[in-house]
Amino acid sequence: MAAPGSPAGHGRAIQIAVVGGGEPETGLLPVAEEVGRRLAQAEAVVVCGGLGGVMEAACRGARSAGGSTVGLLPGVDPSAANPFVDVVLPTGLGEARDALVARAGEVVIAIGGGYGTLAEIALALKIGTPVVGLETWEIHRPGLAVDPIERAGSAAEAVSRALELSR
Repeated sequence: MAAPGSPAGHGRAIQIAVVGGGEPETGLLPVAEEVGRRLAQAEAVVVCGGLGGVMEAACRGARSAGGSTVGLLPGVDPSAANPFVDVVLPTGLGEARDALVARAGEVVIAIGGGYGTLAEIALALKIGTPVVGLETWEIHRPGLAVDPIERAGSAAEAVSRALELSR
């Protein structure tokens, strides 16, 4: 039998990265919390950068539903993690830890965010990891026919699509 939250045969839980601004984007915090809660209800592990803002809200939501959270911190001090991170991984890599966050998720859900979020989106897309976006960056350039970020209009839609893409 497959592990909870895992596709048949995987033997482990699905890991979904949730990325977004570390500074509170007040209107997006309830959305991020709902994303975390819904991911936990689906028995997926929430992976994030481990700090505040969207990351903390997603972890808070996951924890409220009994889910597991992993935070990949930019610094070396484990106490810098938000209080809702279960597994704290201090990397000491600064912004380079964005690459680890992008790689750790089978899918990335991007919620709002600044340039760090844009970096995580770009890194995920570069390695072929699907990105579902909620009120986040749009990517356009000459020769690119469509924005490669899958748009979602709600937390429920973002989680549903992320879970589909992870399978």
